Amino acid sequence: MCSLVRFELRRKPLLPSLKEKKRYVAFEVMSEKTLKFEFVTNEIVNEITNYIGKLGYEKMGLIFLKDWSNNKGIVRVNNKYVDNLKASFVLIDKTNFMIRSLMVSGTLKKLRGIM
Repeated sequence: MCSLVRFELRRKPLLPSLKEKKRYVAFEVMSEKTLKFEFVTNEIVNEITNYIGKLGYEKMGLIFLKDWSNNKGIVRVNNKYVDNLKASFVLIDKTNFMIRSLMVSGTLKKLRGIM
């Protein structure tokens, strides 16, 4: 008689040294009027893809957090690409608004304190 053996595959957790290290960047949109979150994120993503390309954008691991108020927001990025993100903020050349970075931190608690 054939017995069925069930194997459960369990993945081992990643070592901390293999995990992606992240930084949080607080940014402010300087404009005369309040802008929508979706509009600002689309402009940032478009400028990043123009500046470093789609592959660089994917390596950044960019995630916009929903902490949007008074034209201020927070974005999560890989620690190696913080300078590229700041450079893309400067390269956005719209006449009605500008973006500047306020602070870079490794934890959200520090950034939410200044928001």
